[in-house]
Amino acid sequence: MPKAPKQDMPEVAIEALQQEVEELTAALQRERADATNIRRRHDEQITALKHVVRAGIVREFLPVIDNLERALKHAPEELKDNDYVKGIQGVVKQFERALQDVGVERIKTVGEPFNPEFHEAVSMDDSSEGSQEVVSEELQAGYRLGDEVIRHAMVRVALK
Repeated sequence: MPKAPKQDMPEVAIEALQQEVEELTAALQRERADATNIRRRHDEQITALKHVVRAGIVREFLPVIDNLERALKHAPEELKDNDYVKGIQGVVKQFERALQDVGVERIKTVGEPFNPEFHEAVSMDDSSEGSQEVVSEELQAGYRLGDEVIRHAMVRVALK
C-alpha cells in the first residue's frame, strides 16, 4: 500500500478537524435549543400550576363568602345600620377586592341571557312567556378565573 505524500496528511487532518468542529457545533446548537425548550416548558408548567393552586384556594373560600352574604341577606331590617352588620359588609367587600386582585371575576347573572358555560339553571320560571332564556334570579354566585369557570352561577331562568 503506497503511503500518502507528507503534504496531503495535514490537509486531510485539517478537513477531519473541520468536520469534527462542524459536528460539535451542530450538537452544541441542539443542546442549547433543548435547554431553551426545557426552560420554556418549565415556565409554562409553573404558570399552569400557579393557576391551578389559585383556583383551588379560591374554591375553598367561596363557601365562606356565600355564608357571609347569606347572613347579610337575612339580617333583620332593624339591624341594617348596626355596626356589627356594617362590619360584616366590610369583610364581604374586602373578600371581593381580594378576589379581584388575584384575577377572579364574579359571573354576571340577572338580566343576562342564559349561558350553560357560566350558569347552572336549577329552576325555570313557568309563568313567563317568550323565546329567549334569560336569568331572572341568582341563587348562588358564580366565579371565573380568566377563561376558567371556578364555579357556575346557580340561577333561575325565565323566558322573555
